Amino acid sequence: MGNNGRRKFITALLSIGGLGTFISAFYPVVKYMTPVKSGKPSVSSLKLGKLSDFAKNAWEIVRFGRKPLIIINDENGKLHALSAECTHLDCIVQYSKEEKMIICACHNGHYDLNGKNISGPPPRPLKQYKVNIQNGEIIITKKEDG
Repeated sequence: MGNNGRRKFITALLSIGGLGTFISAFYPVVKYMTPVKSGKPSVSSLKLGKLSDFAKNAWEIVRFGRKPLIIINDENGKLHALSAECTHLDCIVQYSKEEKMIICACHNGHYDLNGKNISGPPPRPLKQYKVNIQNGEIIITKKEDG
């Protein structure tokens, strides 16, 4: 093996070593930045608590699996359960007691108590959930599509 052959052999070894070093250094970075695939939780209902504990003209944000919901007990005692994510840019909405409507403070979107978008940039209504009262307990379930 002459000088030229040794030089090619060492260059090949260094290239393979460099490639191995590159892969071992950047593989964990790529793995870290790749989102983990997780199954969707199969939540079909949520027990919210006693109806007697939920004041009229009050509201709160609760979790339905991974989705936030806004639960509103209007001034007439009717319960409304809607997605709490604005359909414009997924900001969390709030209930305005004074205006008696749901408001997205991010870009001034307004919804009525049925989730219908009535002003501002939201392109779609809020998703509605079904409210059932069983033995004085508030139970929220998904509405059937259709």
